[in-house]
Amino acid sequence: MTKDVLISISGMQAADGENSDVEMITAGNYYLKDGKHYILYDEALEGMDGVIKNTIKISPVSLDIIKRGLSNVHMAFEKGKKTQTRYVTPFGEMMVGIHTSSIEVEEEENNLRVHVDYSLDINYERISDCNIVVDIKSRIGAAFSLK
Repeated sequence: MTKDVLISISGMQAADGENSDVEMITAGNYYLKDGKHYILYDEALEGMDGVIKNTIKISPVSLDIIKRGLSNVHMAFEKGKKTQTRYVTPFGEMMVGIHTSSIEVEEEENNLRVHVDYSLDINYERISDCNIVVDIKSRIGAAFSLK
């Protein structure tokens, strides 16, 4: 995998019989350290000054998403585990609970893909069942298909 990568993060939330989908594609940097994959990218919030510095850490059995700046959180996903974290945003703070039911990591020479299924609690109340797909491709020759 090259240092320069394209990152696609897509997710689906199912709550009260309704589904909502989101997808973001951005450029970032990739490196491998001690058997773990690290992806770094910046995110801007519309109408706000400043950025969110994002770090995604992927191991064969876990996914960590760390945000610093305008928003601060460390979300940890590991199969069969429930984690609690404080999510601080410019609009307020909340407690987030994540119960990961499955995680699949696929590694190829120029592509890394992680699929996670989890349930989401906000302020100790179950909100929805969710999934997230993080797809990282070497920037040279990368192409994403929007589904």
